Amino acid sequence: MNMKVFSKYSLFVALGAMIFASCGRNNQSRATGWSINSKKGGFQYNVDFEDQETGPGLVFIEGGTFTKGQVQDDVMHDWNNSPTRQHVMSFYIDETEVTNLMYLEYLDWLKYVFPQDNPQYKQIYSGALPDTLVWRNQLGYVEELTTNYLRHPAYAEYPVVGVNWMQAVQFAEWRTDRVNEFILEREQYLEKDTRYNPDVVDANSTFSTSAYLKVPSQTYGGKIDSIAGKKGKVKKDTAEVNVYAGVDKGILLPSYRLPTETEWEYAALALGGEREYNAYRGKKKYPWSGEYTRSDERRTEGDQLANFKLGKGDYGGIAGWSDDGADITIQVKAYPPNDFGVYDMAGNVAEWVSDVYRPIIDDEANDFNYYRGNVYMKEVIGEDGKAQVISPDQLVYDTLPNGKVLLKRIPGQLQLQPIDEEETFLRQNFTQSENRNFRDGDIASSRKYTEQGSKSPEELAEAFPGSTAMYDAPQTPKVTLDEEGNKIRKKDKSSKRTSLITDEVRVFKGGSWKDRAYWLDPAQRRFLPQYYATDYIGFRCAMTRLGSKSKNKKTARHKRRG
Repeated sequence: MNMKVFSKYSLFVALGAMIFASCGRNNQSRATGWSINSKKGGFQYNVDFEDQETGPGLVFIEGGTFTKGQVQDDVMHDWNNSPTRQHVMSFYIDETEVTNLMYLEYLDWLKYVFPQDNPQYKQIYSGALPDTLVWRNQLGYVEELTTNYLRHPAYAEYPVVGVNWMQAVQFAEWRTDRVNEFILEREQYLEKDTRYNPDVVDANSTFSTSAYLKVPSQTYGGKIDSIAGKKGKVKKDTAEVNVYAGVDKGILLPSYRLPTETEWEYAALALGGEREYNAYRGKKKYPWSGEYTRSDERRTEGDQLANFKLGKGDYGGIAGWSDDGADITIQVKAYPPNDFGVYDMAGNVAEWVSDVYRPIIDDEANDFNYYRGNVYMKEVIGEDGKAQVISPDQLVYDTLPNGKVLLKRIPGQLQLQPIDEEETFLRQNFTQSENRNFRDGDIASSRKYTEQGSKSPEELAEAFPGSTAMYDAPQTPKVTLDEEGNKIRKKDKSSKRTSLITDEVRVFKGGSWKDRAYWLDPAQRRFLPQYYATDYIGFRCAMTRLGSKSKNKKTARHKRRG
């Protein structure tokens, strides 16, 4: 045999042996030496997992440290966005705001699964509908927008508006389930096109990611075993055994959700383009570089980089000149993305984030993934020891203070309840289910508050003089029904309230088509009750990044010479 050929053959064999040996080591436990994923049995695990899949519509945001809050002069003297140093974990965020087309797909699914000719389900669909009357103005004519903006193809790629915070949260929950349902079909754990099968999907039989992970046999109302794909069943001895894509498979995506205020601000600033070595250059004012709202690039010099209110009575400039291209909202991706590849983080519409509003950011308590609004819940466990799933005959609706009726949880999802002493006993990191008021500066945050027992607000005012008025907000409006089914609306008409801050007010970020340039600064923060909807607030979704901070392996940027 030719020596060169022999040498190449030997090298090939050696490489093959090394690869084979390394594969063997990957499937051998370093704890016991036993084989993992052996056909004979034993421990089964996805040892080949490489990286989290990027969900539909999302872009990856590598986390890091940044200064959250106002780094320019606080000309409004709100003092609600003082600069604090924060670190953000890597995450994903929608490339664009949620559009009318995306939201209409949600409405279409609700109408298909919960038929409107059934009185039991009628409020499910109506509760999800955006409030199109937000366009009305007592001294302006925009009536055509009330009937056309949501559904007309001319506005398909425009951001959805008229959606309150609670509706945005429910859209994100629905989106999670539809994406993971598709992934299970694609990975052959379910039969192809299960999601379109009317014999499988109906009001009594829907897919919920959380329910699938906890009690997979009850998914699709218990029909899942009859619609299993090639990977959904395996032969064991002479019988077929059901296989589910649990967390250990690494196939299903984490939840779509509203971004936290910290995540949103970090993604909007896109400081990566301002990086120099391990620091940032200067004080960035907008999602783009520079101190002005116009482009300084040669091809687009002078063009506006967002749509916003240019001045009194000026929402779009002079026709054909100095125009930002829009008078109200505009189709997404109409302006260049920021350095993270995210569009419209300034202008177009302001956006809901998940945080409960407080005027302070308590970085002394936490400077890592800061978020205010945690309410810890757990599954309801039945007598059979399994997590309970909501059925259509257990529908619970919530009447909002503005009279709108909203379904709390969709059938097929898990029943939840607040955590109790089982989870909080002798813990140091959290002590209760409700954490929206944790260290927020009001009387309930004081050290000796719990020693006061069940005293009335008047008695507490004597015990803590001068401190009770901080969050003296109006009583939440209520809509109730009388014996004849007529609505009774109650509103706090007191003129002595000192604040609008409650546990039901949520932060919204970014300037909109209706705002002046001042509000385009990502550090600005405003709030509205979570049941309010407007013609200038929309939303986008985010998703947690599991695993490594970076998608790419870091290499040395500066190598010493010589």
